Amino acid sequence: MKKILITGAGGFLGHHVCKVMSQHPDTMLLTPDRLRLDLMDYEEIKYYLNDYKPEIVIHLAAQCGGIGINQNKPGEFLYNNMMMTTNLIESCRRNDRFVKKFVGVGTVCSYPKHTPVPFKEEDLYNGYPEETNAPYGLAKRMQLEMLRAYRTQYGLNGIFLIPVNMIGEHDNFDDDSSHVVPAMLKKFHRAKLNGDSSVLLWGDGSASREFLYAGDCADAISRATLLYNSGEPVNIGTGKEITIRDLAEKIKEIVGFQGTIVWDVTKPNGQPRRCLDVSKAKERFGFEAKADFDVVLANTYEWAKQNDVL
Repeated sequence: MKKILITGAGGFLGHHVCKVMSQHPDTMLLTPDRLRLDLMDYEEIKYYLNDYKPEIVIHLAAQCGGIGINQNKPGEFLYNNMMMTTNLIESCRRNDRFVKKFVGVGTVCSYPKHTPVPFKEEDLYNGYPEETNAPYGLAKRMQLEMLRAYRTQYGLNGIFLIPVNMIGEHDNFDDDSSHVVPAMLKKFHRAKLNGDSSVLLWGDGSASREFLYAGDCADAISRATLLYNSGEPVNIGTGKEITIRDLAEKIKEIVGFQGTIVWDVTKPNGQPRRCLDVSKAKERFGFEAKADFDVVLANTYEWAKQNDVL
C-alpha cells in the first residue's frame, strides 16, 4: 500500500485529483486540510511527514485567483506560495528515507508575457511574466528551480507540471478571487435573473486563453506521478485557444442571457495569448485531453446552479 500525500486536496483541482488517484487500489491517500497541516509552518510539516510517512507528495495547495486579486495582493501571493512550497520541499528532502517522489504543479502564468504560440517548455525563461500576475507566476517558477536544485544536490525525484487555465465542477465562484470562467458564469447568471440589459466585462476581449477540464488535468497528474521521473517541466493542456470575446459569447448562450456585452477597456486584458505545446506530455506519459470544451462549460454551469454558488 503506497501512501500519497495530496496538499490542497479540498480545492478545485484537488477534488479531481483525489477522485482519479483513489481509483488505484494499491494507494492510500493522505488529504489533510489546513487545520491538520499548515504548509506555512515548517515544524508542522516535519512532524506530519514523520507521523504518516508518505512515499509520494503531490503539491496542489496554492493561493491563486483572477487578475483582480492578483493585482490587489501581489506580495501576499508571492510570499505565501513561495513559503508553502519551500517548507514542503525542504521537509521532503530531509525525510527522503521514505519520501521518494515530489510532484509539483505550476502555472501557465509563469511563462513570459509575449511567449510565441504555442508555448514550449524551453520558452519558460525567455522573459518576464505578464505584469498583473507576475508575482504568482514567479513563485511557481521558483518551485521548478528548487526542484531542479534539489535533484542535483540531494537526488530528490521532483517533477514539475505546467497546466493551463482549468474549468469544471468544484471551481471557485468567489466574487473576489474567481478566474474568468466562473466569474463570467456568475455575471451572466445574475444579469439574467435581474433582467439586466447588459453585462460589463474586463478588457476588450481580444486576449486568448486555453482551457483544460480539471478532470483531464487530474488524469495527467496521475499518469506523471506513476510514469514520469525527469526534472524537465511538462506542459499540460489541450493545445487549443479561444479569445475571451468568443468565450463570453459561448457563456452568454449557455446561461441564456438575452442582453448585450459591454467591454470595459480601462481594465487589463492580462496576457495577450495563452496556448501550449502539449506534445511532451503525450510523448513522456501518454496524456491527451479528452473532454469537450462546450460540454464542460455547460456541465460547470449546471453544477454551479445545483450547488448554489452563483
